Amino acid sequence: MNVNIGIFEGKVVVITGGTGSLGKVLTRRLLSGAAGTPKKIIIFSRDEAKQHFMRVEYQQKRKVTDEVIYNNFAQLLEFRIGDVRNYASVSSAIKTADIVINAAALKQVPSCEYFPAEAVMTNVTGAENIVRAIRENDLPVQAVVGVSTDKACKPVNVMGMTKALQERVFIAGNLNSQATRFICVRYGNVLASRGSVIPLFHDQIKNGGPVTITTEEMTRFLLPLERAVDTIIAALKGANPGETYVPKVPASCMIDVARALIGDRPVEIQITGIRPGEKVHESMVSFEEGWRTFDRGDYYAIKPMLPELVTDAFENAPLNREYSSSDSLLSLDETRNLLEKYRLLIGQEMVEEGEFLR
Repeated sequence: MNVNIGIFEGKVVVITGGTGSLGKVLTRRLLSGAAGTPKKIIIFSRDEAKQHFMRVEYQQKRKVTDEVIYNNFAQLLEFRIGDVRNYASVSSAIKTADIVINAAALKQVPSCEYFPAEAVMTNVTGAENIVRAIRENDLPVQAVVGVSTDKACKPVNVMGMTKALQERVFIAGNLNSQATRFICVRYGNVLASRGSVIPLFHDQIKNGGPVTITTEEMTRFLLPLERAVDTIIAALKGANPGETYVPKVPASCMIDVARALIGDRPVEIQITGIRPGEKVHESMVSFEEGWRTFDRGDYYAIKPMLPELVTDAFENAPLNREYSSSDSLLSLDETRNLLEKYRLLIGQEMVEEGEFLR
């Protein structure tokens, strides 16, 4: 076997919720061939408008060289309307899949808090539909990646609670579908993703302020979308069944993020107070999980709680502590440099949906 062949080479890849910010960047990476050229990429989601705009982005020719750049990549993309809540839709979408990446989610904290049953149906039942479809139909899926969040660690809100349950649903899936490897990735605030704080700050700055911060002490992990994709690929390459991969990423005080984005503009920062269900600091590994968390280079791997899934392979000493956004913080200058590196200081126009496709 050629070890240089990428993880996606010749594979049918299904991305649920594939029209979201992460799905688009993941699709771009798949089409680049950097991790192997897939046989087919299936974008499975319920919003036909978002699918239409994503399809147009890839099929539109902008330059004479586009035929070479795109290399008919549009033919690799298949768009399927459906909902992870619907078992029949899920079964149909993944019946030919080699790899399933579950990015479908209700992820807005307030929305999940007001409509908890809806969050359960998408974030928990959706995951169970994937596991069930593979189990009951003996589907030849090689790997499933559940995309989770730091809010699933010591959850205090509905979104985090449902994501924590989603992780457990996927991990338990290994017991009854041993030909499929179910793994998870967990990471923090994704820079400039739809609904995240940086587009909000840009909008507030554009309108003259104030920029609203809940508390001066609040810290968050700062994860570029490309690094989120790296984490998925790293997990597919290295995670054992039931493991959860967590990237080692920088963190910053949110007030420094606001200051970096404001720059020398005469915009006020307003402290509004912490919101219900919100943490001052986020954790990606809890203290309890730290005893079964091991260093894997640029990542931590959380071993599953189920003893049937724990491998006996030797590893270094466990982390033995919590991994929190308050552990080691970037300075204001370092925060500014990070945002500048990812072209996020110069305005909202750089983080529009279309920019993720180019």
